[in-house]
Amino acid sequence: MIAIVSDIHANLEALEATLKDIRSQSVDEILCLGDVVGYGPNPRECLRIAMKECRFNLLGNHEQAVMQGAVGFNPKAKKAVEWTKEQLTAKEFPEQENLDFWKYLNSMPAQLTEGQILFVHASPLDPTNQYVVPMDAYNEAFIDELMEAVPQIAFCGHTHIPGIFTQDYLFLSPQDIDNEYIQGEKKLLVNVGSIGQPRDGDNRSCYILWDAEKRSVKYRRVEYDFETTIKKIEQSGLPETLGLRLARGV
Repeated sequence: MIAIVSDIHANLEALEATLKDIRSQSVDEILCLGDVVGYGPNPRECLRIAMKECRFNLLGNHEQAVMQGAVGFNPKAKKAVEWTKEQLTAKEFPEQENLDFWKYLNSMPAQLTEGQILFVHASPLDPTNQYVVPMDAYNEAFIDELMEAVPQIAFCGHTHIPGIFTQDYLFLSPQDIDNEYIQGEKKLLVNVGSIGQPRDGDNRSCYILWDAEKRSVKYRRVEYDFETTIKKIEQSGLPETLGLRLARGV
């Protein structure tokens, strides 16, 4: 059994609660699809944990922005990127750890394929930046193009909206499938949701369990102390709205 997480976004409280849940689920390994940093108040702590706990961490658009500049980001997201970069380079922290973080960020792959499974942060067509949203499920030409790039199943994050895109032009939310789905013969694109900043109206962290033998996807939701995260954001100088949205899950 594999736990697949994404979009931690420097939310330490959410990450710690999720890891506790993962450890109760007979999981063999953890994979992260990117955006360990960005938006949240604990980039160093979350990076440190992700580097230790996850077999791999993919390059998310926020890691890319920290290294290359926040092109196309809205003002609040851009400010969070700049703040995060300052945190990862500040002289008040150990120089060697700063170097280790930057080496790790530079080593993050944009995508990985293992057998018939593709792992990306955003989309099979653009692994770092393209948004695939629920309404796209009804764009048949787009879904056909998307599925051409999928070996048999692909896992992504990026939108913070969990759900499954089918080859039959459907988007299935976790509620639609009672949190579990068995893959048949057709291809799937699975959005695993977000650990640190859910946006589907549910403020709990979201991740999936993938059972390769059963070919099953199971969604897990985990409550965490978002009030503490909100207070940290308010005290950090990050835009306060980045904290307030955590309570609403939007």
